[in-house]
Amino acid sequence: MSRTKKIIIMSALVLLLAVTAVFNFVLAGGVTGNADADAAEAANYFSTYRTDRTTNRNAELLELDSILAEVEPSSAEYAEAVALKLDIVEAMERELLLETYIKAMGYDDVVVSIGTESESVNVFVSAAGLSHNDFLSIYNILSTEAGCDPANVNITPIGTEI
Repeated sequence: MSRTKKIIIMSALVLLLAVTAVFNFVLAGGVTGNADADAAEAANYFSTYRTDRTTNRNAELLELDSILAEVEPSSAEYAEAVALKLDIVEAMERELLLETYIKAMGYDDVVVSIGTESESVNVFVSAAGLSHNDFLSIYNILSTEAGCDPANVNITPIGTEI
């Protein structure tokens, strides 16, 4: 892939990110200060997080694809790019699985973020607050289904009082 094509692709990704940020700002600015607005703001947080996460991951995967297209399949760079791509896909699958399990506990919305370079796991739950049992249930799901160490897990309730 030529340098010009790479610049065009990266410019398009930056433009897409900017458009997403503008839409986020416009949609968040249209929210009024009532109880429904607080719920909309919490929902907006989760949708914005997912959009940003998807945009960033797509940019990373696109960059890895361009590396894979340029280097020899027998090179170390190729093997490293393939391994990183597999790590990202695995993290995406684990996040989706964990989000589904935690939503099944009765929460309106959940976002799970798993680090590809570290063992950290961040969980954002749509709830005004969580009880001790709620934390334990979420930790249990994370340790059972994903093998996460509770010391590396951070659970944050995102309530309607944002």
